[in-house]
Amino acid sequence: MAASHAYVIALGSNMRAHGLPPEALITAATEALGENGWNVRAVSPTIRSAPVGPSQRRYANAAALIESNRPPEAMLAELQEIEHRFGRQRRGQRWRARPLDLDIVLWSGGAFASDRLTIPHPLFRQRDFVLRPAAAIVPHWRDPVSGLTVRQLAARLVRPRIRNIETT
Repeated sequence: MAASHAYVIALGSNMRAHGLPPEALITAATEALGENGWNVRAVSPTIRSAPVGPSQRRYANAAALIESNRPPEAMLAELQEIEHRFGRQRRGQRWRARPLDLDIVLWSGGAFASDRLTIPHPLFRQRDFVLRPAAAIVPHWRDPVSGLTVRQLAARLVRPRIRNIETT
């Protein structure tokens, strides 16, 4: 049997599909992850967030911790198949409205890069809608690039920045 890997998957939805609103699609997608033969170890609460890019619709976002014996590129292919089953079409404008977005954010193998996939997700450190749900389920996981925990990365986004102001 192949080695088991743990993956943090970000889930997002901002349009109805199969008669379900975004929050219900997130729930259905987490169930689909389990039906794919993966062990769903934890799922964060679903949060609402403002859209990134041209979409006007607010998102429902969550994170899931899953175990699988699939290597990263095989996981990506299977996640994209789940997205397709939920009505996702990968053409046209980037960051547009979509029924389901599944991204590999982190995995237990550290950093990974290929022509199709980069782990950790290149933008996750800047996205509260990824970090907040991830911090709810894997607060102590470390970003292999910065060395910071998911909780620390999330806190950096909400903590006020102190500016050094010169006075004359």
